[in-house]
Amino acid sequence: MSKPYAEVIGDPIAHSKSPLIHNFWLKQLGSDAEYRACHVTPERLADYIAERRADPLWRGCNVTIPHKIAVMEHVADPGDVRGSIGAMNTIARDEQGALFGTNTDAGGFYAPLGQSDFTGADVAVIGAGGAARAVLFALARMEVASVTIHARNPLKAMGLLASFALKGQVRGMDDPLGEVDLLVNTSPLGMKGFDPLVLDLDPLPESALVYDIVYNPLETGLLKAARARGLETVDGLEMLIGQAALAFEIFFGAAPPRDRDDELRAMLTA
Repeated sequence: MSKPYAEVIGDPIAHSKSPLIHNFWLKQLGSDAEYRACHVTPERLADYIAERRADPLWRGCNVTIPHKIAVMEHVADPGDVRGSIGAMNTIARDEQGALFGTNTDAGGFYAPLGQSDFTGADVAVIGAGGAARAVLFALARMEVASVTIHARNPLKAMGLLASFALKGQVRGMDDPLGEVDLLVNTSPLGMKGFDPLVLDLDPLPESALVYDIVYNPLETGLLKAARARGLETVDGLEMLIGQAALAFEIFFGAAPPRDRDDELRAMLTA
């Protein structure tokens, strides 16, 4: 018998841990539903959306590299994600069955930082893609003092600073870091299958926090270097689980059992 399902789409997608997370929660809740991974290339994105729109069992999907911006062309945007974050990572159905997009990345990014106060902080962000948009959206609401974006496309990065009304500057990917309080890698550099992210962390003060949203591998080169310096770190699973929890409730209409997070992390890192 077929059952309701959601999934994650991307290119590549085999590395994704989202199915493990959502299926763990579904099992804990005793839900007769499932969560899958689906490889969707850019040229197949429109067809994929059309096919899933016609499938009554499909509850939605999470969206990862490289579709977070392109997918906005194919679904409704009732929350004006286009005008705010500018990228979607979650597609779902409304009560009438129509498809809409939203973004849970910003909330997922902020969750592990909620106990810290970065008001007036100086921040460096690596990358200027869809994930960077969600991070910058959150940073603007955290009232940081300045953001330096290290990116390959300086015009795109300057546009992002303007979009989120953030003070700051743009530097190249190979330019040295400044003396910042928070360093966030939003690029795929360091991810399995991508080039490593090589940064000199010496300019960072001892109180700095290093946050890498890459989660495969969990111990990225950036986090390893940060820990070697004794810096506080946040790994990619923190954001992944946080944004997944928000999406899970949208897809399946129930809150995930977050009291099992320690068990979930142990499973994901085994």
